[in-house]
Amino acid sequence: MSRRFQVLLITFTLAFTGFFIVWYKVGVLGIPFLPHEKRSVYTIGAEISFVGQKKSVLVSMALPEPQEGIQILSEDVASSGFGYAEGETVNGKRAEWSKRNVVGPQMLYYSLEVLIEPGEHKPKPPIAPSEQETETLSDLPNMLQDTAKNLLHDVRSRSADTHSFTAQLIKDFSAKEPSQAVKILLAQAGESKIDLLYRLLRYRKISVRKIHGLYLESARRNIALTPMLDVYDGKDWQLYDLNKGKVVRDKNFFVWQQGNNSLIEVTGAKKSNISFSLNERQVPVQYLLDKKELVKKAAILDFSLFTLPISEQNTYRHILLVPFGALVVVLLRIMIGLRTSGTFMPVLIALAFMETTLSAGLVMFIMIVGMGLIIRSYLSSLNLLLVARISAVMIVVILIMSFMSILSFKLGIKEVLTVTFFPMIILAWTIERMSILWEEEGAKEVFIQGGGSLIVAVCAYFVMSDPFVSHMAFNFPELLLVVLAVIIMIGRYSGYRLSELIRFRSMVE
Repeated sequence: MSRRFQVLLITFTLAFTGFFIVWYKVGVLGIPFLPHEKRSVYTIGAEISFVGQKKSVLVSMALPEPQEGIQILSEDVASSGFGYAEGETVNGKRAEWSKRNVVGPQMLYYSLEVLIEPGEHKPKPPIAPSEQETETLSDLPNMLQDTAKNLLHDVRSRSADTHSFTAQLIKDFSAKEPSQAVKILLAQAGESKIDLLYRLLRYRKISVRKIHGLYLESARRNIALTPMLDVYDGKDWQLYDLNKGKVVRDKNFFVWQQGNNSLIEVTGAKKSNISFSLNERQVPVQYLLDKKELVKKAAILDFSLFTLPISEQNTYRHILLVPFGALVVVLLRIMIGLRTSGTFMPVLIALAFMETTLSAGLVMFIMIVGMGLIIRSYLSSLNLLLVARISAVMIVVILIMSFMSILSFKLGIKEVLTVTFFPMIILAWTIERMSILWEEEGAKEVFIQGGGSLIVAVCAYFVMSDPFVSHMAFNFPELLLVVLAVIIMIGRYSGYRLSELIRFRSMVE
């Protein structure tokens, strides 16, 4: 295998892997591709009202369970003077408020923050046979039993399978002019429409469960939960609206309660009622990532920078920009032909510029290097050894930085106080290298390499301080594989540089 083919294979593999992971995180996990992208977070508020009668009151309310496609971010409870507890029951999780000697109108509040997750989600598992109780309709009078059985027989003749049977039965109950049998059942059975349908389907040995939920929309108040039936035919679940019939479950339909248990139970009070309200607000996705709300949903995110403490995350926000600065150095040095003092000194200077701002950083850099060159020229006359000379230059650089900080503080120039962000060792080596260059090749070469270093540092600064690059580097560190592939490809280039083409243009003509 030739070296050229190896390079092509490595760069293609690196680039493909990087782009594939980026596509997965954007398309499947919902990581924002652009900075400042926002997502809707819905606040669902439940208000429970009742009137106390100088007795102990116990309020129990069904709580929503974790569900596919919608993530519960947080919950909040407001119940002045009431004790609050949550507990698991056979029918699911419930909230309980309690208080002794309750008098007059009372109000309890419970709220949730939920987030609709992007992408498709797996269907629910089927009901276990033991969860489906046998329905005999034996508690109904004989006349109603006969009516119900005749209705079911008629519906069966108009259907072909479980879903068509359910659809026809719901159609009969939701018709504008219902049949006589439906009218009798609704009027005399003493049960709500959803309870009647639930019992009739169970009587036909159909796996079904009641669902109460609400559609996540903006700005809705005093709304009730929407009742639905979820029917299982042995393979798939199908949702049925009591008015529309068969429906596809919307991604914004939040199931608050499922099963046959009651939504709310109030003991020791009267006139109890529960209503819901909805509110939508736009939240930056980066905020959700920082709070690790999205991280919990994917293993690839659970093993990412988002799981680190915030202080370490902030450190990596800068470190991950260095490869992009290195890419700028590679492009300008190999493709353009700019000469710099040191290979990656411009990248470190660009990092310092990001803390000091560009204009203040340029002035401070030129002043420190200029004064350092003057002092270094005197040290060279003392014939010091290299290590001692470098150490002396480093100490001089620190003294210059300290003097600039104190003087700027006294003069009220706060921008100069950021001079401490400059890398002292790199400055000392830059002064030493330029000084040697001055002695060997003259002042012109010093200005060429010094100017080239500043040009590369300024270009790297603009790239590394760009909000889009910063966003991509931290949220998609896999792009470093792509950067690595590009650098490897450029590293194989051995042709003319742009500066050489300009320099030798007269020869070509």
